[in-house]
Amino acid sequence: MNTTALPDASPGVSPSQSAPPSSGASRRHVDIPFLASSAFLALVVVLALIGPLLVGDPGAQNLLQRLSPPGTSGHLLGTDQLGRDVLARLVVGSRISVLVGVTAALLSGVIGSAIGILAGYTGGWTDRLLMRLTDVQLAFPTLLLALAVIGFVGPGLTTVIVVLGITGWVSYARVLRSEVLSLRTREFVEAAQVMGVPAHRIMLRHMLPNVTGPLATILTLQVGTVILAEAALSFLGLGIPATIPTWGSMLADGQLYMGTAWWLAVLPGTALLLTVLSINIAGDAVRDRFDPRTYSS
Repeated sequence: MNTTALPDASPGVSPSQSAPPSSGASRRHVDIPFLASSAFLALVVVLALIGPLLVGDPGAQNLLQRLSPPGTSGHLLGTDQLGRDVLARLVVGSRISVLVGVTAALLSGVIGSAIGILAGYTGGWTDRLLMRLTDVQLAFPTLLLALAVIGFVGPGLTTVIVVLGITGWVSYARVLRSEVLSLRTREFVEAAQVMGVPAHRIMLRHMLPNVTGPLATILTLQVGTVILAEAALSFLGLGIPATIPTWGSMLADGQLYMGTAWWLAVLPGTALLLTVLSINIAGDAVRDRFDPRTYSS
C-alpha cells in the first residue's frame, strides 16, 4: 500500500507563528531621512539661538581680505566683497529665517484655524461669507500681494512677519473647515449641543483638539514656505533691511560674483535648500504620524 509522506510539523507551532514579520513590524525601522533632517533642524535652531554669541560681528569689514576663499585663516567659510565673514553672516541669517518662519506660520495658524473652525461649525451664511473671502485671498498670488503691501508700508522685520502671516492663512482655513464639517455631526458634539454648551466652548474644547493633526502638519510645512518667501523678498530688496544679514540678501549679493567667488551664493543657497528640505521631510513625518491611513500605533 502506497503511503504519502506528510511534512513534519513542529507541535505547538501554527503557520501564523512561522510567517514572516507583519508590515507593522517593518514600520519600526530607522527613518534615516527623518533623523538626518531633525538633526540638521536642531543645528539650525541652536545656531539661531546661541550662534551669534559664538561668531564675530557679521558687519565687521576688512577690505584687505575681501573675497577670501573658504579655509582662509580666521574665516572658515571665506569673506564677501567687503571682507565680512561669511560664517558669521550665515549664522545671523539663520536667526532671521527661524524667527520669521516660526512667527509668521503661527500667526497664519491662529487666523486660519479660527476662520476654518468657525466656518465649518456654524455653516450657513457665515460659512459662505468666509469661504468667499478665502477664494478672494487665493485669487492673489501670495508673493505678489506681499510685495504690494511691503512696497506701500516699507520693509522691516515686523512688516515681513505680519504680511507673510496674514497672507498664509488660507491653507489652514480650507483644511480645518473640511475636518470640522465631518466632526460636527459626531455624537459627542451633538451631546454637547443638547446639554446647552455654548458654541465657542464646543469649538475650543471639542473641535480644536480633534484637528491638531492636520493643524500640526500644515504648520510644519508652512514654516518652510514662509522661509522661502522671506528669502525671496530679501533677494528683491523688499524684505529685511540691508543692514541685517539674511540668506536672501546674501544670495542677491553673491550672484554678482558667481564667476570669481562662488561661495557667496552657493553657501547661503545651500543653507536655504537644506533647511526647507529638512522642514518638508519633518512635515511628511508629522503627516504620517497623524494620518490614520498611513500610520497605526
